[in-house]
Amino acid sequence: MECFLSDTNCINFLIPIRTRYDFDFSSPPAQEAIRIIDRLREAGFTAYLAGGSVRDALLGKSPKDYDVATDATPDAIRGVFGKKRTLAFGASFGVVGVLPDRRDSVTQPPRADKVEPTEVATFRSDGVYLDGRRPDSVHFGSAEADALRRDFTINGLFFDPVNSEIIDYVCGREDLQRSLLRTIGDARQRFAEDKLRMLRAVRFATTIGFQIAPETANAIAEKASEIEVVSGERIGVEMRRCMASEHVLSGLDYLTDLQLMRYVLPELAQMDHAVIHQLFLHRRQREFPSALALLLLASPSANADLRAITERWKLSNEEVRIVTAALRGAPKLAIAHQVAWSKIQPILIDRDVRYVLDVACDLAVAEGLGDEGLQRVKAALELPSDVLDPPPLLNGSDLARLKIPAGPVYAKILNRLRQRQLDGELSTREQAIDEVRTTKW
Repeated sequence: MECFLSDTNCINFLIPIRTRYDFDFSSPPAQEAIRIIDRLREAGFTAYLAGGSVRDALLGKSPKDYDVATDATPDAIRGVFGKKRTLAFGASFGVVGVLPDRRDSVTQPPRADKVEPTEVATFRSDGVYLDGRRPDSVHFGSAEADALRRDFTINGLFFDPVNSEIIDYVCGREDLQRSLLRTIGDARQRFAEDKLRMLRAVRFATTIGFQIAPETANAIAEKASEIEVVSGERIGVEMRRCMASEHVLSGLDYLTDLQLMRYVLPELAQMDHAVIHQLFLHRRQREFPSALALLLLASPSANADLRAITERWKLSNEEVRIVTAALRGAPKLAIAHQVAWSKIQPILIDRDVRYVLDVACDLAVAEGLGDEGLQRVKAALELPSDVLDPPPLLNGSDLARLKIPAGPVYAKILNRLRQRQLDGELSTREQAIDEVRTTKW
């Protein structure tokens, strides 16, 4: 049967379209998933690759994870692989983790307990969503029911590696071919069940460069305020992926157009969108801390915005440290040829310098600053460590021997000496000692 596509959602109930397809599943994680499928088949069960791995393979990408879906119950799965080789971390929702078995696994890891388990989920349908995030119960069932309870058509595909067949109950392949993101079934119902799906729609559209179907987009705009029931931490997970995408500008536009921005990233409202576009336009992809720092450079209150985002998305200490370093250092590195060396050198020896330089490069291109400053920075980073970061001429013990009373003045003196040393005004201990003795501190 052929799927019929319109502006509304397409579902070909209970009659799957089966399409022959050859994938390169030669990677160890893929081979491990296929091993699990083979074992389940040998035990008399149906088992397929499911969801994201099938979607990514059809898009020509290398899947990060390979999930298995089966009609075997959690107890049956554990019976096939043994309790020592399985983890019942989501058994109440039909999910069991299967660890590689060194006796027959193609991956043969030296330490199997260090390897991520493959998720094996029982085909299911979901009960009522009482909290706007998770069903109150699940009911084990068929592959058809499992496909129909998923969020978007592109995530509702199965792959049968035995017969090399795509199994499609929801017209997911057609939507992939049209670069279209649409919900399975009624969009309002899908988003009423799980509010996070609205932001997941933005994330998927952003990361794979798809358009959101009109019916799906309209439902998001209508229900956008309900995203507030989702934890800020969970929202932060989705936003990290959006901001690290090569299509980040499209993602920010989606947040605005679908009315999600005021709840997810309200700081965006006060930023100059033309500046944001220039900052992100010149490079396809960057890591999340660099992307967040770059975005905040378009804010009139970057530090306050960073504090608010940190609290809401639960940024890690490392992420905050990197973004803070980039906000402080990137503008200086972008014009390093115009800045005293004593102001540049501390940035270059900072452990987060690669992120700072990353942002500085984008900033220099966006503002048409040329590359003279960046060339100075890159040349300096090639210097031997003892040249880039020479030992200080004096330390606290030296000041004590010079009869300088201990106190906050020590930091003032040492900082001043270091600055003059880096700028080439002092080069020996003797010169530094003379400076201390002859200056009124």
